[in-house]
Amino acid sequence: MNWMSNVVPPKIRSFLKRETPENLWIKCPDSGELVFHKDLEANLHVVPSSGYHMRMPVKARLESLFDDGKYTEIPTPEVPADPLKFRDVKRYADRLKDFRAKTGSSDAVKIAVGALEGLPVVAGIQDFDFIAGSLGMAAGEAIVTGMMEAVSRKSPFIMFTASGGARMQEGMFSLMQMPRTTVAVQRLKAAKLPYIVVMTNPTTGGVTASFAMLGDIHIAEPGAMIGFAGARVIEQTIRERLPEGFQRAEYLMAHGMIDMVVPRKDMRETLARLCALLMNAPPKDAQAA
Repeated sequence: MNWMSNVVPPKIRSFLKRETPENLWIKCPDSGELVFHKDLEANLHVVPSSGYHMRMPVKARLESLFDDGKYTEIPTPEVPADPLKFRDVKRYADRLKDFRAKTGSSDAVKIAVGALEGLPVVAGIQDFDFIAGSLGMAAGEAIVTGMMEAVSRKSPFIMFTASGGARMQEGMFSLMQMPRTTVAVQRLKAAKLPYIVVMTNPTTGGVTASFAMLGDIHIAEPGAMIGFAGARVIEQTIRERLPEGFQRAEYLMAHGMIDMVVPRKDMRETLARLCALLMNAPPKDAQAA
């Protein structure tokens, strides 16, 4: 018998019962340390003691990138929601509704434009919380739209990747986004505009096999897993033990796959410097003078 529900009057019961948010304390996957969520948010979602880079929400990422946290979202064309009428344990159309309600986004990629140290920049962000950031028709259309927006504005394009790969519920329509985004990258290069890729944890599958590895400069966050197939699949295929740290950002940089590993606290400054250098733009101090 629960004495509170059976003996204590309802008004007093509501006063005594206080709900605690589930995400009040967050456990570091690396050290196991519990971190207060406000401290984590204030540190750009990086665990202060271990330096582990937690997944960063799209809104927080955009606000940390652009000057004064101000940006404008670019609308993307609508695409067929469920081209194959796919169903596994539940209907794909229902799954999309659930994730749209959960994330508040229409799909896995958001495009925004704003200023980075005074220089106009277009950025794309993959949201891993939306079906693992998978590449489907809507996500591919958003990336292409973002790149074409950069071409029309004559601005650099920065892509933050976070994905489990292609979206199986869309079959060949998902796979077609790999060549479509590749063609859009070529349009950027033909316009002689910088294309910078920032790979976050994880960046895998068809995303790695297409636009994520076609940048002018490839940056990764510390500890990010980057690859095509999973390590276990590779081990079973080649029947060999993989090296320590295989598919991690630091390993890939040491073997020439990416250009630099940049902590999140230094990311904005690094991107601003690279964009200004590649666009042959004067530093912000010189512009002010």
